[in-house]
Amino acid sequence: MSHAFFRAQSDSTGHPEVLHPEPEAGSGWIGGQLRGMAVGAVLARAVERELVVRARTDLRPVRWTLDLFRPVFMRPCTTRVQVVRDGRRLSLFDAVLIQDGRPVARASALYLRPGPTPDGICWSPETTADPPPADREPSSEQNRVYFSDDHGWGPDARAHHNAARTGIWHRPIAVVVGERPTPFQFVAGLADVTNVVTNLGSNGLEYINADATLTLTRLPEGDEAGLVGLDRLAQDGIALGTAAIYDRKGVFGTATVSSLANARGPADLGAIGAHSSQVPAR
Repeated sequence: MSHAFFRAQSDSTGHPEVLHPEPEAGSGWIGGQLRGMAVGAVLARAVERELVVRARTDLRPVRWTLDLFRPVFMRPCTTRVQVVRDGRRLSLFDAVLIQDGRPVARASALYLRPGPTPDGICWSPETTADPPPADREPSSEQNRVYFSDDHGWGPDARAHHNAARTGIWHRPIAVVVGERPTPFQFVAGLADVTNVVTNLGSNGLEYINADATLTLTRLPEGDEAGLVGLDRLAQDGIALGTAAIYDRKGVFGTATVSSLANARGPADLGAIGAHSSQVPAR
């Protein structure tokens, strides 16, 4: 895990920690933007730091909603967390990413306290998802491999430019240099990749997501997790996509995105982690 999204700069004067984007944070869209995965992960880190201050190790993240309402560029940024409610069984936190003095993204995290499961039996769908075989897992130089029903597993997104169902298997990326990402930081960032899973089509990735919402029954186990498409609706340049999130023990949550057709054409998924200079439309 040699790469990271940010390098943190802090001092002892009480000023907010400044986060400097690393090349790994660069997106596949033109414009020198941060990828949504980096934005989600760093806001999850901010929320978890607040939980540590409050010693709330009894709580589990259950819902995470990220709003990407302005372009976030490859420039220094800070985070701010507000406690909406800190109760015995439920806590709610809002986090904001600030760049050039104004908010550019926000997130809401709902935490619940686990307890015994009732004995009653409820309906649930039999949702299953398979990880890649050992010979198709990401190599040491890769963070992800792609899947489609037409092509199987592979490292090149271009091989999956088709109309088949899509999936991704991912390894964690450090949020800040020198820190190991937590399971929640990992999946909070991974939720943004639902846009790829549900909107990668015959012409590549032509939609850019404005949000990502993750719901969890538990956190992932191990240093890998995947997404596979469950549902998609699209009309008038707006797409809604839902994916299952899973690890080697099974499905443990869902993720949804609301996306817009991108006026400047498809993303270059091969350029993820690189810095670009043109400004895109959102």
